Amino acid sequence: MAPSLAPNSETPSQADTPMTDANDEPVTSVPVDDAQMGGYHDTPDYTDSDTNPNTTASSVAGDTVPVDGRRKRSEAFHLRKSILGKKHGRLDESKEDDSIRRFRYLLGLTDLFRHFIETNPNPRIKEIMAEIDRQNDEDEAKAKKKGSSRSGGAGGDRRRRTEQEEDAELLKDEKSGGETGTVFRESPPFVHGEMRDYQIAGLNWLVSLHENGISGILADEMGLGKTLQTISFLGYLRHVCDITGPHLVAVPKSTLDNWKREFHKWTPDVNVLVLQGDKEERHKLINERLLDENFDVCITSYEMVLREKSHLKKFAWEYIIIDEAHRIKNEESSLAQIIRVFHSRNRLLITGTPLQNNLHELWALLNFLLPDVFGDSEAFDQWFSNQESDQDTVVQQLHRVLRPFLLRRVKSDVEKSLLPKKEVNLYVPMSEMQVKWYQKILEKDIDAVNGAAGKRESKTRLLNIVMQLRKCCNHPYLFEGAEPGPPYTTDEHLVYNAGKMSILDKLLARMQKQGSRVLIFSQMSRVLDILEDYCVFREYNYCRIDGTTAHEDRIAAIDEYNKPGSDKFVFLLTTRAGGLGINLTTADIVVLYDSDWNPQADLQAMDRAHRIGQTKQVVVFRFVTENAIEEKVLERAAQKLRLDQLVIQQGRAQQQTKNAASKEELLGMIQHGAANVFSNDNSTTPFNADKQISDDDIDAILRKGEERTAELSKKYEKLGIDDLQKFSSESAYEWNGKDFTDRKKDIGLNWINPAKRERKEQFYSIDKYYRQALATGGRTADPKPKVPRAPKQIAVHDWQFFPPGLQELQEKETAYFHKEIGYKVPLPDGPEEELSEREAERDLEQQEIDNAVPLTEEEQAQKAEMSEEGFSTWNRRDFQQFVNGSAKFGRTDYVGIATEVDSKEPDEVEEYAKVFWKRYTEIQDYPKYLRVVEQGEEKLRKMNHQRKMLRKKMEMYRVPLQQLKINYTVSTTNKKVYTEEEDRFLLVMLDKYGVDGEGLYEKIRDEIRESPLFRFDWFFLSRTPVEIGRRCTTLLNTVAKEFEVADEKANGESGKGRGRDRDDEDAENDDDGAPAKKKNKGGAVNKQVKAVKGNSKANSTSTSRAASVSSNTASKAKSRKK
Repeated sequence: MAPSLAPNSETPSQADTPMTDANDEPVTSVPVDDAQMGGYHDTPDYTDSDTNPNTTASSVAGDTVPVDGRRKRSEAFHLRKSILGKKHGRLDESKEDDSIRRFRYLLGLTDLFRHFIETNPNPRIKEIMAEIDRQNDEDEAKAKKKGSSRSGGAGGDRRRRTEQEEDAELLKDEKSGGETGTVFRESPPFVHGEMRDYQIAGLNWLVSLHENGISGILADEMGLGKTLQTISFLGYLRHVCDITGPHLVAVPKSTLDNWKREFHKWTPDVNVLVLQGDKEERHKLINERLLDENFDVCITSYEMVLREKSHLKKFAWEYIIIDEAHRIKNEESSLAQIIRVFHSRNRLLITGTPLQNNLHELWALLNFLLPDVFGDSEAFDQWFSNQESDQDTVVQQLHRVLRPFLLRRVKSDVEKSLLPKKEVNLYVPMSEMQVKWYQKILEKDIDAVNGAAGKRESKTRLLNIVMQLRKCCNHPYLFEGAEPGPPYTTDEHLVYNAGKMSILDKLLARMQKQGSRVLIFSQMSRVLDILEDYCVFREYNYCRIDGTTAHEDRIAAIDEYNKPGSDKFVFLLTTRAGGLGINLTTADIVVLYDSDWNPQADLQAMDRAHRIGQTKQVVVFRFVTENAIEEKVLERAAQKLRLDQLVIQQGRAQQQTKNAASKEELLGMIQHGAANVFSNDNSTTPFNADKQISDDDIDAILRKGEERTAELSKKYEKLGIDDLQKFSSESAYEWNGKDFTDRKKDIGLNWINPAKRERKEQFYSIDKYYRQALATGGRTADPKPKVPRAPKQIAVHDWQFFPPGLQELQEKETAYFHKEIGYKVPLPDGPEEELSEREAERDLEQQEIDNAVPLTEEEQAQKAEMSEEGFSTWNRRDFQQFVNGSAKFGRTDYVGIATEVDSKEPDEVEEYAKVFWKRYTEIQDYPKYLRVVEQGEEKLRKMNHQRKMLRKKMEMYRVPLQQLKINYTVSTTNKKVYTEEEDRFLLVMLDKYGVDGEGLYEKIRDEIRESPLFRFDWFFLSRTPVEIGRRCTTLLNTVAKEFEVADEKANGESGKGRGRDRDDEDAENDDDGAPAKKKNKGGAVNKQVKAVKGNSKANSTSTSRAASVSSNTASKAKSRKK
């Protein structure tokens, strides 16, 4: 192994420079000349920082003369800027050397790259190309000269070399170092572990890219160890090339911990900085480690790249590495634009899904890697457009262009020990309830389903219909009012009212008997809520991860599921949140409850189990609702997967594939199977409550699924490039194998096929034809003249508080414009008996127009001035948010209100508020808005009072949890079902988290469950956040009442106003939407709570699953009995 010397390595003479400059020159002689340094301050050479590329500001801090703190910080700042400036200079020099090597290497592979390089407008690029061409011409001329000087021999150009010629060639090789490139044949010693053969081959590929000055895309299939290959390559740079960094690794937030673990496992000597945390933590990391370059590799998330871009863009990075790099496939995204600003010598992209939609996205990745080669997207697209070119030629060209930059391997090719995964699409019929809801959704928007909606709103409506239909396919309980109840119970109806749940129920029972473990993925977190209830009902131990799961909880759940001897059978995950950075090889069954629009997301989900370390065969069951929209979603995903296979894995080309479904595609998806839903002779028997699915039924569904999966695969395997371009999914007019293009079927509800071109009339009137073509009017013409367009004016809204005279001036201007064009006011529509009134109204309006005069110059200037005085940038949404913010924080808390108003700063809010409270009576229905603000302020006042009283109460005791005394009122005592110990705990928690804390009652519920005091208190443990909130409200009112009574007694006013807060004391019994509770003569008795404590209640009275998530403000009812 003969590694080449890194371009930025030290020469012996430079490395041995003595460190004496710091003592020879005083600190005060720091020249500052921004113009000469290009923005960087020059400083004395305290160290060999001029020659040592790895010098950091912290490495020379000890050499400075002791000075005062301010001066010392200033010197350190200037020193840091100087070192960074010199590193940027060296980086630019290295990048130019790399460009020359890169261009030579690429042009040596194929002259195709000349086309892309020469489209770059940078004049320096053109100079480099001219120099390369000149050197090539000289070499060619020398070769020809040598050939012409030779004579004799076979062909005149073959002869034996002389000793002198061979010695000169050997000497030349020795001077150049005999560079043949580094090649590893086994795991390198700096990697603490054993790498597989294909991983070593990947490392060698990365090394060859580096030696040729090329950035690349490591696009191995998920699960082949791309992280390890990248870490080993950084280890090669450190140990062989003596390039310690700095390197920047941008990864998804969910994989931060995994990257850190992998670095510590494989190359523990690499100094890793994980830039993550809240504002204070990041500030500390930036000041103590980042700015002083006390790291080799900085790992951070995409979000932190955007937040801390001002610090990160200062560095001269050796390598910028982006994991899951398809995040920058859109060059217009914030991440793609920001990361292009960072300075780096090389870049590496890691992705298991390099192409998801079209070749333009591939260009975006290549442009990020090599902007000097792939600088023009139009040139790239035009070159590979196959409209005129021969198809085979395009394929070969694309393959040759991609080969140097992209390494793509799949598990079936390299990992022989890993059994191939088996994918089965299970086509599930809908239940009776699903059929009814599916029909309701189509009926609700029947005009849009039939293509009758307007062009502008049509696609939006269709997307909403698609979403609702997909929810129906998953489970009807996702809709409000679908779940039977109240009382709402977790029972068998949860299973038999959804076709997918019926299949899943039988499938899980079979898998558990086989000893398998299951991952269940769904796009919808609310589906996971239902699956969670199902797991509790069937007593399956489970873990769960969705988009709201905290990073620490995510890691804990994964570790819990993967630990040896774990009793967790099911892992519930959302497709997007659970598809990245997770290793769950302890499971061998994957269930895709629904399919993602992006097939790569589903592949990532499957590969959580199907990856290195899996010892069993992974079986993937994808649920597809039969004769419904999901069949079309699956077909579209298969088409996109075929595109990836053609372009990347076989070097094929697809010129254009749409990113999002078009209006026509959405319409076809919706209409697929719609006729089946409305028809009486339904070919697919739906599941129902009376029919139990047997094992034979499951076996039949599995066999049918395998057959249809194979058919679908064959259908797309045969499609080539031209076929994909012309291919569309099964026509919307085809259903159950029949073509309904030329005939309509009576399916009820006046169901019609999508709009088709109308047939031309065979017999038509010549007069009618010319009347329509020339638009000459006639008896059918509208007798009313069209209102002419008025001069462009400002839309004046009452909440924008323009000066009152502006509207009057605009009306005057419009009236004169109507007079100038001779506009006649038409007669308003109305009944015959009101004809005289309508004529009088018309004459009055016409008289105003006839008497109109133009605006004077003074009025025009006044109008222009008034137009600037209002709040024209405040729209209705801003106004509504202002009102809500004023209610939430109080009318004078401008900073708080600004957090509610999305697009406004506090000073803008303050300016608007001052005008609002002077002129709010000008707004229509202003009492309504005023009432909202006043009610909010009253609630805020009451909450502040309760907070003060609670704090005062706590300060009376040294150990409130044990000593606190609660003075219950008579009404509270009569209906008291909580113990005093429980009430004390609630008050202590209220004081801890604040009476208005976010997620307060959920936090208190968690504290109750974690406290050892209530380990066996089932009643207290089973309280929901809503019930806890009601009890806390009662307790706060009781505490406030206690101090109010004490103050009244002290003032001699005992007994006055005692009943004032009666309603507050009864707040515990208030439940929006719940029936009123009965009271007996001896006071209020909560029978339900008694029953719960006595374990005698059979059914739960919690809200339905749909209602529990329909609104952030909707309250949950009581807990469901499991």
